Amino acid sequence: MREIDTHRRQLLQWTLASLPALPTVLVALGGLGMAPPVAAAASGAHDFDFFLGNWRVHHRRLRKRLAGSRDWDEFEGSSRCQALLGGLVNVNESESRRGGQTYNGLGIRAYDAASGLWADWYLDGGKPTSIEAAGSGRFAGGVGTFLADETFEGKPVKVRGIFTPVTADTCQWEQAFSPDEGRSWETNWIMRYTRV
Repeated sequence: MREIDTHRRQLLQWTLASLPALPTVLVALGGLGMAPPVAAAASGAHDFDFFLGNWRVHHRRLRKRLAGSRDWDEFEGSSRCQALLGGLVNVNESESRRGGQTYNGLGIRAYDAASGLWADWYLDGGKPTSIEAAGSGRFAGGVGTFLADETFEGKPVKVRGIFTPVTADTCQWEQAFSPDEGRSWETNWIMRYTRV
């Protein structure tokens, strides 16, 4: 069993290090058909099952972040999420249309059974060879909270992502920044998902 876990971790590390070939690699990994370890099945390994499938997405995005702004953009998009490696990894490909342009992205989440934590990465279609720092977190009371340390306009910020299953056919993700080590938060992006 430990050899399988080690093999999976190595595959995930190799996958993330091979971002230019990521779509091909993820398809290949999904075809391996390995069952998850028993310990993972009894843990939080299936916390993201609610997110699997096809979604219509309504975006509400703050135009200026950490500037006291209350001016929001609203636009539409879509997303498709699938599980890999027996549910220990899930990937969602997203597309949105804003200001006459189309934007693409890829969310990648992986579960570490040893710590009980999920890692959450985002790959921007505009710069597909660069991946953002992973958020790390878990679900409690049905809500997934993920934190990361990043920079915004040259200054360090904490980033918080929250996943909330609302009903069987709706869920929400929201992002907030904190410029003061988590003492205060500004929500700057809300994505409301409706199952297709």
